[in-house]
Amino acid sequence: MQVGVLSVSDVSEDPTTHHVPTEHERITNIVRMAKAAEDAGLDVVAIGEHHNPPFVSSSPTTTLAYIGAQTQRIILSTGTTLITTNDPVKIAEDFAMLQHLTNGRVDLMLGRGNTAPVYPWFGQDIRRGVPVALEKYELLHRLWREEMMDWQGTSRTPLQSFTSVPRPLDGVPPFVWHGTIRNAATIDQAAKYGNGLFVNNIFWPFDHTSDMISMYRERFEGYGHGTRNQAIVGIGAHAFMAKRSQDAIDRFRPYFNNAPVYGHGPSLEEFMRETPLTVGSPQQVVDRYARMLQSYGPVQRILFLVDHAGLPIGDVLEQIEFLGSEVAPQLRALFDERKTADTALPPTHERLVAARDAQLRAEGKPAFHDHYLFETGDNWTGLRAEDQSRN
Repeated sequence: MQVGVLSVSDVSEDPTTHHVPTEHERITNIVRMAKAAEDAGLDVVAIGEHHNPPFVSSSPTTTLAYIGAQTQRIILSTGTTLITTNDPVKIAEDFAMLQHLTNGRVDLMLGRGNTAPVYPWFGQDIRRGVPVALEKYELLHRLWREEMMDWQGTSRTPLQSFTSVPRPLDGVPPFVWHGTIRNAATIDQAAKYGNGLFVNNIFWPFDHTSDMISMYRERFEGYGHGTRNQAIVGIGAHAFMAKRSQDAIDRFRPYFNNAPVYGHGPSLEEFMRETPLTVGSPQQVVDRYARMLQSYGPVQRILFLVDHAGLPIGDVLEQIEFLGSEVAPQLRALFDERKTADTALPPTHERLVAARDAQLRAEGKPAFHDHYLFETGDNWTGLRAEDQSRN
């Protein structure tokens, strides 16, 4: 199991000190968080994408590249990449480049986002959000797998004899998670392509998340990708820890009460009872998520939200230390204890390459060779549209 941290990059006031970080402070603290996650032995750091205040992460690929240059092992991901408002060509190029720069330590989570105004900012209509997301991912999927392609759709201009560069590292695209909190079309899309499903369940009752994961496993198997256990699942998690549970509750309560996403509504105790939010000792977090995982089945990735609602960087780093030293080892051991012979292992670039090579051998095909293949015309200035129109 991969255990990591997720930042949504909000700039929020600390309700205990009334300090509001600058954008520069918030960005540099996200980098500190990522480096601390690697030092603590965690597996993944994921950065959200937003284009509106109070968030600062409008370019997660830039942030991940910077983090990648200062780390050696941790997987760099997004949470999420907005497939609806980004150009699939640019996504294909950016993440393939990140693959090369980080020796494969990159994957991405695709989603539609939850901010309605972002659609017209990028020339899209929110009323077509789902069909645009489905069409754009079909294009992204092909861009990474076809060396030259033609494409025509409704969400961008057509492509003629187009090659996305650079090509994916070792000929294997980054692993794709499809992120959702409730959308059946996203679940079906993840299952159709044999990709991962990430359910960001931090605001929902357990049975809702369990139903979504079960639907995905059923459809994954129905599309012929393998058994239900071979489906790859990730979940969002939310915790605040201290050595003494009452200290954790006392320290976190003002942040909960003032958080825009869930403050001024149900009490902290009600929210902890009805959702995965767990405030207490590290062992309480382990025990509660162990019970969740019993109903969810094999979960390959858990991402903890630890740096939002104005929490100071010292508290964030403390949470990361608890995750690395106490929570992650027990959750990984639980995954190993419960897995069966057909349980999928967490996705890594090395495992994806090995699976591709095994498939080539099974099909009697030549091994992959990483050499430049593209003599497609005028490689310096690109194919000329007027030449293509005469063909």
